[in-house]
Amino acid sequence: MKKAITTLSYALAVSATLTFAGTAGAQTSSGNNHGHSHSHDKKGSVHDGYFDDDQVKARELSDWEGDWQSVYPYLVDGTLDPVLADKAKHGDKSGGEYRAYYDRGYKTNVGRIVINGKKVTFFRGKDSVTGDYETDGHEILTYKKGNRGVRFIFRKSAGDDAAPRFIQFSDHIVAPEKADHYHLYWGNDRAALLNEVTNWPTYYPANLNGKQIAEEMLAH
Repeated sequence: MKKAITTLSYALAVSATLTFAGTAGAQTSSGNNHGHSHSHDKKGSVHDGYFDDDQVKARELSDWEGDWQSVYPYLVDGTLDPVLADKAKHGDKSGGEYRAYYDRGYKTNVGRIVINGKKVTFFRGKDSVTGDYETDGHEILTYKKGNRGVRFIFRKSAGDDAAPRFIQFSDHIVAPEKADHYHLYWGNDRAALLNEVTNWPTYYPANLNGKQIAEEMLAH
């Protein structure tokens, strides 16, 4: 289906509602390797955004193959409340501040993504669009804190017109390795996507329920 699917975006210049082929969202350069931190990251580690250029290796779309679900509904329905409480206990924000931060970060109405071979299918409810994607290299981003992140980029080579021209993965991994979750950016302007830093739609395997996802987050 080629029905346009809208998604909320917090662009740097303008906050707007866009079609599926438009911007996925933005990400804040808060000093973390993708705009937010994970409690399991060790300072100085690759996962925390500290690595040398020669550690970054090309990755194939197969690293993200599978059936994935957005975690945003679990934030909204309270399933992730224990995760927010834990962050407030150990972090530098209140529970309410963390809720607002992650609400903006996780926000998306693309509830499911299926990656199979070169095909990536985006679902909004019963509506979907599909594109074939080829690798388009990677970009290393440097943040205010001094740590860095890598966006692995893929360009659409065929598929529905409404499917985005570019998708960019960020998952704390800098070389070939299967992802256990990821943050995805999508849109038609490769360079503009690299500047998006406040909204990072986040996906976990579809076979996990909300409680299991919360436990995974708490365990890390």
